[in-house]
Amino acid sequence: MKVSLIQMNSQPDVAGNLEQAERLLLQAIDRDRPDLLVLPEHFDWAGGTAHQKVDAADSMPGGKAYRMLQEIAGQHRVWIHGGSLLERIPGERHVFNTSVIFDDSGREVGRYRKIHLFDITAPDGKAYRESATVARGEDLFVYEAHGLRIGCAICYDLRFSRLFDALASQRVDVIVLPAAFTLQTGKDHWEVLCRARAIEFQAYFIACGQWGSYAAANGETRSYYGNSMICDPWGQVVARASDGVGIVTSHIDPQRLRDVRNIIPMTAHREDFPGCRLCHGLKTSHVHA
Repeated sequence: MKVSLIQMNSQPDVAGNLEQAERLLLQAIDRDRPDLLVLPEHFDWAGGTAHQKVDAADSMPGGKAYRMLQEIAGQHRVWIHGGSLLERIPGERHVFNTSVIFDDSGREVGRYRKIHLFDITAPDGKAYRESATVARGEDLFVYEAHGLRIGCAICYDLRFSRLFDALASQRVDVIVLPAAFTLQTGKDHWEVLCRARAIEFQAYFIACGQWGSYAAANGETRSYYGNSMICDPWGQVVARASDGVGIVTSHIDPQRLRDVRNIIPMTAHREDFPGCRLCHGLKTSHVHA
């Protein structure tokens, strides 16, 4: 399976972000002919105030971002893992941070709503309070494409290994993580965590990030880390985006998965611990395609 990652620089401008995303998606299709396209977290909206964020949320189905992805997937016969977009919750002043996946006929196969919300104060004193506008998701999501089982996560989820242990128990071959990692945390933690998740759960790890600066609330400028990458199940970085907006493409090799799992048969060796509920009761949705 050939995968193209779309590295963006989203702003508090829905129309501009969708134009940027569409241009890059079509460029990747024309240049690389991928089987799966992956967008970053918040490809539709970034920064701005909490009020603007909620007002910018997309309706599903039927919203502008949703329809753009659906149409491109169907017209060009390509799977799209729709990074994450802001999903409107009717009657609520919170939204979901949602990955939506379309198959190569343009059919929605499912959604993953971010579980771990980014509420921290960074080393430079900047506060991030995702839970002020985003409602927490509850379920894991696994889908099948091109003979591979693909698990979903988003950005801050990366730091919580129990989520990936739960996905590994569902025999995933690939994990896709759209992100908008901050420059401060990304430079020290991004690659380490992406490679670790690939190694410990013996899966390809596809991490598609935002890059560059954006305008946050109150005129504050913040920066994304970028460095979108694909790690193989041995933990090697097989593809990485350079600085800037653009596309990085590589292959997912099922034989590489088999080889690594045969060398170190972790699935056979992994022990369950009595009384330990790794996924804290999270349900897992599956889609077979």
